[in-house]
Amino acid sequence: MRTALDAEAKLRQAALRVTRPRLAVLAAVHEHPHADTDSIIRFVREDIGDVSTQAVYDVLRALTAARLVRSIEPAGSVPRYESRVGDNHHHLVCRSCGAVVDVDCATGDAPCLHASDDHGYAIDEAEVVFWGLCPDCIATESQGEDSRGTRQ
Repeated sequence: MRTALDAEAKLRQAALRVTRPRLAVLAAVHEHPHADTDSIIRFVREDIGDVSTQAVYDVLRALTAARLVRSIEPAGSVPRYESRVGDNHHHLVCRSCGAVVDVDCATGDAPCLHASDDHGYAIDEAEVVFWGLCPDCIATESQGEDSRGTRQ
């Protein structure tokens, strides 16, 4: 989303009223991919001042239902939100710090939507999460080991 006008147009195209909380939540999700709800509430309050927690939850629910934002919930994590919708990308999650980053489909255009057996479902989204350690956590862990690879 480049401008507030883009956000307004997206809301109107989704048949949603344009409100300050909706614009602020869309901006927060766009500017802070994979932020959790508490962080989004903080960003929105920094942007427009006082807004209730429930209002932000309601806006996130409406934006998710309208597919303007996507909610992801890696195992053991609170829901996180992103504005990258409309493609079937995946995520890398750091087991240590919880950082989340986007990764494109490993084999091209949304192959994950073609399950080996769809059991009659009309599949429209797949969620793949890769787990490991981010570069910062790898560096931190390696600093805690001596040259023989043992902990100091």
